[in-house]
Amino acid sequence: MMSREQRQHFDVLVIGGGPAGQAAAVCAAESGVRVGIVDDNPSLGGQIWRAEAGGPQLDQKSNGQPNTPAAKWAQRLRASGAEVLCGLRVVDQPEERVLLAEGSSGFRELEYEKLVLATGARERFLPFPGWTLPNVMGAGGLQAMVKGGLPIRGKRVVVAGTGPLLLAVAAYLRKHGAQIPLICEQASWSSLARFGTALVRWPNKIVQGLQLKRDLAGVQLAANSWVLAAHGQATLESAVVCHAGKVESISCDYLACGFHLIPNVELPSLLGCTISHGRVQVDDFQQTTVPFVYCAGEPTSIGGVEQALIEGQIAGLASAGQETEARTLFAKRKKARDFAKLLDRTFCLRSELRSLPLSETTVCRCEDVPYSRLHQHTSWRAAKLQTRCGMGPCQGRVCGPATQFLFKWNPDSIRPPVFPARVETLAVLATQSATQLDLQHSEVTGGQ
Repeated sequence: MMSREQRQHFDVLVIGGGPAGQAAAVCAAESGVRVGIVDDNPSLGGQIWRAEAGGPQLDQKSNGQPNTPAAKWAQRLRASGAEVLCGLRVVDQPEERVLLAEGSSGFRELEYEKLVLATGARERFLPFPGWTLPNVMGAGGLQAMVKGGLPIRGKRVVVAGTGPLLLAVAAYLRKHGAQIPLICEQASWSSLARFGTALVRWPNKIVQGLQLKRDLAGVQLAANSWVLAAHGQATLESAVVCHAGKVESISCDYLACGFHLIPNVELPSLLGCTISHGRVQVDDFQQTTVPFVYCAGEPTSIGGVEQALIEGQIAGLASAGQETEARTLFAKRKKARDFAKLLDRTFCLRSELRSLPLSETTVCRCEDVPYSRLHQHTSWRAAKLQTRCGMGPCQGRVCGPATQFLFKWNPDSIRPPVFPARVETLAVLATQSATQLDLQHSEVTGGQ
């Protein structure tokens, strides 16, 4: 077993360093309990606040105070006394209330009284001919690469898929010098019109929308539009789109695709939390069906930063025993969740997207499994056993949601390690499993 020096104990342990995780850690730590916040990235922020992960932005006009939400929460987190553990990825739960996390310098056990899961979401990818070509990537993924230093100035980028993320990514890329010939949104104009009308309940969203409209002035947005194929030799050269009922080929250097977001529920599922319709089931205080485990942010529903911050605060307060204070945020959360439901209705995927893959189109990139081989099976389990779909390094995080949409399959189970792990970590898991079996055998035989 691991030495005690490698095991840390927290009253509240938060997994995930995005908005929900930071809000939970801050509220719990400010309540006077010992808090740890874990993230597998080198610094906190998550995808949405990645650009501001280096520290708070200060503004002379604001008397040296942080002037963005990300900076304000980062400052509160530093002042709260919560211990930040970056570069650690949770791979298993070797025993109750203990998580095994792996980092570049090895692994450690994290013991907790209460756990807050704020594992965020990832982009949904749908396969189409040519989607594996270099420079065809997720919309959020391309944005993250630009934030990390990828030169984009002067490059032609077609942005396609569905959801508000497309506009935000297009605006960011354009601000950094990219040329955006077209934004393809698969939702209909009527759906978008109803969405715009409903925003009267959320004035701040209208303000954000108007800002995006200014940032994207002159860029064509096409509803009822989606990518049919990507073409190129060694790398992407053009994208073929269904645009206004017509097929059009657009030359481009990058194709940024994203079909809304998928909650990251692998860790909650491993811990035994009930998952309903792909989301973690929680009560009024963000507590899951596992009594000492809470969940906040995108794993409970895709609603954006505002909802994530509210749910994170509620989870942090409740996990620290401050339920009365947490209750004061319920009304704000309801309004935020209503917006999440509006997003789901507006950007529901159309059935035509199921016909995009050809028989030879790769669906599982890790194991090179084409659509034709998967089409022969009737379940996720059968496909895994016969084709190894979902058994590669991504462990079905890409092809899993794709097959859910294409074939209406559902994953059967989550097994440790949740993410790819080093041999040393797997050895620890094996040793601990063997020890537990020996103890169980001893109990059954009375130590004989």
